[in-house]
Amino acid sequence: MKYSIFPPEELIEAEVGIPLSKSVSARALIMGAVSGGRVSTAAVADCDDIRVLTTALKGGASGRYDVGDSGTALRFLTAYFAAREGADVEIYGSQRLCERALAPLVDALRSMGAEIEYLQGEGHAPVRIRGRRLEGGTVSIDGTVSSQFASALLLIAPLMRTELTLNLEGEAVSESYVRLTMNMMRRAGVECTVLPNGINVSGGMYGECELPAEADWSAASFWYEAVAVTSGFITVKGLTAGSGQPDAAAERIFGQLGVSTDYEEMPGSGMLAGAPDVAPRLNIDLSDNPDMTPALAVTCSMIGVPFRLTGLSTLPGKECDRIAALAEELAKVGVEAEVTKESIAWDGRRKPIVELPAFRSHGDHRMAMALAFVAAYIPGITIADAEVVSKSYPAFWDELRSCGFSVTDANEAESENDAETED
Repeated sequence: MKYSIFPPEELIEAEVGIPLSKSVSARALIMGAVSGGRVSTAAVADCDDIRVLTTALKGGASGRYDVGDSGTALRFLTAYFAAREGADVEIYGSQRLCERALAPLVDALRSMGAEIEYLQGEGHAPVRIRGRRLEGGTVSIDGTVSSQFASALLLIAPLMRTELTLNLEGEAVSESYVRLTMNMMRRAGVECTVLPNGINVSGGMYGECELPAEADWSAASFWYEAVAVTSGFITVKGLTAGSGQPDAAAERIFGQLGVSTDYEEMPGSGMLAGAPDVAPRLNIDLSDNPDMTPALAVTCSMIGVPFRLTGLSTLPGKECDRIAALAEELAKVGVEAEVTKESIAWDGRRKPIVELPAFRSHGDHRMAMALAFVAAYIPGITIADAEVVSKSYPAFWDELRSCGFSVTDANEAESENDAETED
């Protein structure tokens, strides 16, 4: 589906809902499965990633599971089924998913006795897994590719014969997500100790625990973007201070781009408002918050703030190569970004544009959401494959409409125009 987007006719004063945290939900579901239901949560996110994870966990220890584009489901389920005695499953997904790295996790699992077979290309999904009780002990894993490898191993540690000591090799990426995992495990009674080069997980199963459901700060970052580019007012329902989610840093980072956050006027929600103070440039290391890159890059490009975003080594391996994709799409608004394998930057100079931007989502939910707000500056932009937002935020387009944006099917409009021309 291709959407055509126009901005609100008046200043935004709106209230939006955001999904529950995908990161918290995924970890809670695996902890619940490992513990046989002793760990629970009041609710989980309603999105593609969590639906495929839930389906596989409910489906049992045998069968074939299609996880689509979900790297989270692939990695967490690979570890979970490898440690579940008697399991015999195949996990596969989209072409893009099968290009994403899996070998560091499989190598670590195999070193503990896991039986995992690559069904096509070495080091990538699809895989066949025959579960057994894993040994535990001291295990090393490459920490430079994805923090989800470490989290996947930590979450299943209570199923191992001996306590797990996980050595992280190289400069670990997105460590904040590993900290989120450890904090959730501690809440369920499993002690995790940070070591100079890794983590130790004490023996013992998760105890009875109901984990709180949290609103998703990654999704909230797009409403920070909306306020930054419109100077409007948006109340984000469910947003609360003090979250352990890495992307809660949106409050601090977007504060530099003219967005203030107030939790007091409406308890249980965050009230975002445009503020006059905007930094002359944004230089920031996003090693702990790489998912905010699209929202920040588009925001800075629209409001004219030169930027340099670093610590992005994980982005080429996402749903698309987000660094290359951002450079390609920002060029359509006259922004020529400088990119490396782990950074994107813009010096503030803009080339004139000669045609209405027709954006590609590149099959990436965060690209589609970030690019939507270009409409505040350039009415009538289009975004192809806009339905990809269902991966994390199915209601995004409806919430955008509630803020006064016009979001219509561009293909229908083109068909009507073609028919009128023929008449």
